[in-house]
Amino acid sequence: MPVGIGIAVAVALIVITAIVSRALTVSSLKKNAESKIGNAETKAREIIDTAVKTAEAKKKESLLEIKEESIRNKNELEKESKERRAELQRYEKRVLSKEETLDKKAEAIEKREAGFTAKEERLKQREAEVDQLGRQRVQELERISGLTSEQAKEYLLKTVEDDVKHDTAKMIKELEAQAKEEADKKAKEYIVTAIQRCAADHVAETTISVVQLPSDEMKGRIIGREGRNIRTLETLTGIELIIDDTPEAVILSGFDPIRREVARIALEKLIVDGRIHPARIEEMVEKAQKEVETLIREEGEAATLEVGVHGVHPELVRLLGRMRFRTSYGQNALKHSIEVAHLAGLLAGELGVDTRMARRAGLLHDIGKSIDHDVEGSHIQIGVDLCRKYKESAIVINSVESHHGEVEPESLIACLVQAADTISAARPGARRETLETYTNRLKQLEDITNQFKGVDKSFAIQAGREIRVMVVPDKVSDADMVLMARDIAKQIEFELEYPGQIKVNVIRESRVTDYAK
Repeated sequence: MPVGIGIAVAVALIVITAIVSRALTVSSLKKNAESKIGNAETKAREIIDTAVKTAEAKKKESLLEIKEESIRNKNELEKESKERRAELQRYEKRVLSKEETLDKKAEAIEKREAGFTAKEERLKQREAEVDQLGRQRVQELERISGLTSEQAKEYLLKTVEDDVKHDTAKMIKELEAQAKEEADKKAKEYIVTAIQRCAADHVAETTISVVQLPSDEMKGRIIGREGRNIRTLETLTGIELIIDDTPEAVILSGFDPIRREVARIALEKLIVDGRIHPARIEEMVEKAQKEVETLIREEGEAATLEVGVHGVHPELVRLLGRMRFRTSYGQNALKHSIEVAHLAGLLAGELGVDTRMARRAGLLHDIGKSIDHDVEGSHIQIGVDLCRKYKESAIVINSVESHHGEVEPESLIACLVQAADTISAARPGARRETLETYTNRLKQLEDITNQFKGVDKSFAIQAGREIRVMVVPDKVSDADMVLMARDIAKQIEFELEYPGQIKVNVIRESRVTDYAK
């Protein structure tokens, strides 16, 4: 057999074998699949039957629970409805009871209204009778007295007015006397205690300074060739140098104490140095100005430390130092402010007020005087502006503003600063007044009192501490005198500024004169 045929036969056999084998395998797989499908269907039917049975059991349980719940809800609703019906029945009973009560009250009110109506009618009748009797009484009184009702009313009012005026004046006098007695006693104790505990030196300030020279030969060197040295010094300082026959002394004259102090220090340095010429003078004046500025700051700091006031703005401290070279009626302004601070603090301690705030207000009360020559306005307004600018408290500002009585004090500290300022100014030797100021004040005092109606003449005595007022006795009664004295005192307080207090004496004198012939 040829080889090719053999191979073909072998291949054919292999293919046939494979086909037969595939067919047998497919048949076997089909049988297995049908067997599994049958088992699966059997299991599925069993599961479905079980699920149906379980669902029926759950359904029955749910139906039972729903039935029980509905029965329970029904019972609760019935119970609630019973309670509501019972509550409604109670409300109904209460409403019926209130209606009955209201009906009874309405009947009672109707009865009372009827009674009131009857009483009102009776009252109207009585009022008419009273009016008639009143008219008859007035007519009878007018007939008996011979006066009309208006004339009688006017007479009665005048009598009552006079009585009330007299009683009021008497009461005012008694109360004022009692209050003054108690207040004076207490005030004197406080003031005397404060004055005794605060002693201050009083130095009379002038407008000249004297520089001592080692010899009279130094006068020629100060004048210089053709007066150039003295002209330079006067030009740079603004102070007049008086070189006269006074032995070994040069007088510095000028109204500005700071410039005078600069000139004094510069001149003393030049005398010690011995080299006196325009360039050296300019150098010494510049050094003296720096020394004075340092001295001013040190004086301000020393003042704050002396009175125990802290936290003051540095610029206010510098201005306090400038007051070392400022005077008021010959009294040194810085020493006056320190004294006022001590006095205000002592008085505040006696009255139980904040002593630190009182000392602070007293120290700063005249701060405006440090620059009142350079700035327009009164020293009070300047001081208020400075305190506001440097964030001082409202109490300090009001104390500065009211210490001369131009503004009403708003705190007890402001009143204490007023008192301390007056005490410091009124101390013997503290201040000097010119004759013109003194006489003008006395004249103003007499002019104020002469303005009042019924004043005959007045006299200012006791250096202006007392005013005696003579009144016309026919125009001013004893009761009017009390009110007049009070009004005069108020007017003096309003129009005048003065240290201490002024006593007002009103004198009413009746004289009868006859002649024996």
